[in-house]
Formats: sequence, C-alpha cells, structure tokens
Amino acid sequence: MLFIGSQLLFTAPAQAATQGNLGATSNASVAISASVPARARLSGLADIALAGVNPASNAVASRNLCAWSNTSSKGYRITASGSGAASAFTLANASLTVPYTVQWNQASGQTSGTALTPGTASTTFTSTATHQQCLTGPTASASLVVTITSAALLTMQANTTYSGTLTLLMTPQ
Repeated sequence: MLFIGSQLLFTAPAQAATQGNLGATSNASVAISASVPARARLSGLADIALAGVNPASNAVASRNLCAWSNTSSKGYRITASGSGAASAFTLANASLTVPYTVQWNQASGQTSGTALTPGTASTTFTSTATHQQCLTGPTASASLVVTITSAALLTMQANTTYSGTLTLLMTPQ
C-alpha cells in the first residue's frame, strides 16, 4: 500500500530491490511501477439557444463536443439530468414549462442519436478522442442533440423565454 496525499493506492507486488555491495562502486536496482485510475472528461460544450423558431416544425440543436475516456476500451456512459421536477428535461418560465428530448451520438457531426432518459445511465459509448480536450486528433468526438417537438413548441407562450439546465455526467467504463 502507498499513500499519496489522501489517496490510498494498492500496488502490485514489486520485484525485490537489489542492494549494492560495499566497494569502489556500488550497483543496486529498484523496480518502478505506476498506474492511474479510470478517468473521463467532457469538454467543448456550448450553451444552446433556440430563439424565434417556427413552431410548425421541430426545433433541433446539435452540438459537437469532446468526450474522452482513458480506459482500455475508451468506453463511457452518459447520465443526463434536466432542471425540471425529478430531473425532467423541461424548460420553464415561472409556472410555464415545455419538455425537450436529449440524444447522444458517439460520433461528431450528427443530428440524431441514442435517446437519453433523465437520471438514467446510457448504454456504453466508445470515444475516438486521443486527447482529453480534443486538442490533438479529432477536434470533437461526440454529438449532443436537443429537440423541442413542434407539438411542444405550439404550447409555448409567445415572446416568453423558457430556460433550464441540462447536466451531463460522464462515467468511464
């Protein structure tokens, strides 16, 4: 066992160090090993504003972002939570609310994907990101798609801004 800061790390049994002998020179050796825990990172996100949309058709916003995982499979899961009651995907203005849907695609440049359920972990996706912020390799590795259906848009009060927050939790797999 090894303590670094407040973390306890378990290391594999090390090869025995060899001790040097007394002499004009002394030769000794130690085995060195290192490991890191599973990590994930979402970056490159931007706010979404759907203003002045035509309620006769769905309002869709797709955003490219960087989803990175350091696991051997580069796998991760996404859990999305809205700011509505019970983590619902809703936008609100006082007592007025409108629902939206959220989709995730493990490729960038997409306008559809796997539907996410509020507060529920997705199936496992695979990242193509080679850098934790996509600074090298692909500049984006996933797509976030938010949709307000035409039926929902038609329930909105004119000239009223509805807002909310979508929280994304990424877990390495």
